[in-house]
Formats: sequence, C-alpha cells, structure tokens
Amino acid sequence: MNDRNTRIIEEFRANGGKVGDFGTITLLLLHHTGARSGRAYVNPLAYLPDGDRMVVFATKAGSDTNPDWYHNLVANPDVKVELGDGNLIDARAVVLRGEERDRIYDRQVERAAVFGQYREKTTRQIPVIALEPI
Repeated sequence: MNDRNTRIIEEFRANGGKVGDFGTITLLLLHHTGARSGRAYVNPLAYLPDGDRMVVFATKAGSDTNPDWYHNLVANPDVKVELGDGNLIDARAVVLRGEERDRIYDRQVERAAVFGQYREKTTRQIPVIALEPI
C-alpha cells in the first residue's frame, strides 16, 4: 500500500470516516482479495450511497487504465466494506451497466465535480460498481 493510502486509512479510522483532504466526499474502506495473488488489500474509495448499496467509481483519477482494485473485484466480488463506525459489512461487488451506470455516475458528478474531470481525461468508460450488502 502506498504512503498516501496508509495516511488516508489512518485518518479515516481515527476520525470516524472523515478525511480532511476530501471535504464533503464520502469515503469507505474497501477490503478485497487480489485477483492473482490472493492477498488481502484495503483501499480508501469515494462512494455514493444508493439505498442500501454503496457505489464506487474506478476512476484512477482519469487514467486510461482501470485501477488494480477493480480487476480484483471482477475476479473476487465478495468484499467487506468499512464505514466510519469501524464495522465491516459483507458485500458483493456488481459492475453496473447502461442507463443505470450513466445515471449514477452523473449523480456523483453533481456531488463532486472532480468526477466529471476524470471522465473528460480518459477515453475509457469509467466502471461504476455497486457494493450490495449480503
């Protein structure tokens, strides 16, 4: 894990899910399993609440490749989600498609304009993943 993610995770856990750099953007910690390595990973991610689901966005800051964690979710969709209260929620990752994907991504852009900038920076369609409690 890189130093920035380590710092974000520590601040998230110390402050009930709040991280200063992110302002009003809601964060979660995604616990997932490596596609090839089988290793356990934790990534801090912005999310959009959608009913009982938590929706995350594989932006990689507008890079032309998907983040490693996205490939891990496709290979191993059973994950754990850590919210600010420290509890772990068992969830299944489901990649959204079509109109539902577009509608939810647009909602996230309305909440945080930087997500629109990420979309403009890349030619790939940024994956949108619902984390559905199980």
